[in-house]
Amino acid sequence: MPMIRLTAPTGALTEKGRASVQRELAAVLLRWEGAPDTAFFRAQAWSYLFELPHGAQATAEDDAPRFLVEVTVPEGALSERRKAGLVEEATRTVLDAAGLPQGEALRVWVLIHEQPDGTWGAGGSVVRYADLVALARDDKKEPRGA
Repeated sequence: MPMIRLTAPTGALTEKGRASVQRELAAVLLRWEGAPDTAFFRAQAWSYLFELPHGAQATAEDDAPRFLVEVTVPEGALSERRKAGLVEEATRTVLDAAGLPQGEALRVWVLIHEQPDGTWGAGGSVVRYADLVALARDDKKEPRGA
C-alpha cells in the first residue's frame, strides 16, 4: 500500500493547507497509482506530515521554505507516465497548501521510493504487488456501498 510523507518547515503551510494537505496528497497518490476509490484503499494510503522546527531547513542561498515529498510504493506500481503525473500533481498540491504560486515549483522536491517485491509487510505478512493487484481487481468488482 502506498505511503506519502511531506516534510515542511513549521509555519510554511497555510492554516487551511495544513488541515487538508495530508488527505489531498493521499488522494493524489491513489489516483496516480490507479487504485480503486474505495474505503479500503483510502484507509491504506498513509500520509504523514513532518514539520521541522524553525531554523532546521535552509539552502546555501536563503532560508525560504522548501518542501520534500517522499512517496513509497510497491515496485511496478507506477509507470513513467504515472510517476510524472504524481510529481506534477503533488508539487501543485504542496504549493497550494503553502499559498505559493506555481512559479515556485522548484521549492518542492518529490522522491519516489519503489519498494522491491517481497519487502513490504502488513498485517503480519509479506504483501506482494500481485496480491495488491488482485485486491484492487476484486475491490473494483464490489458494488459501491457494499
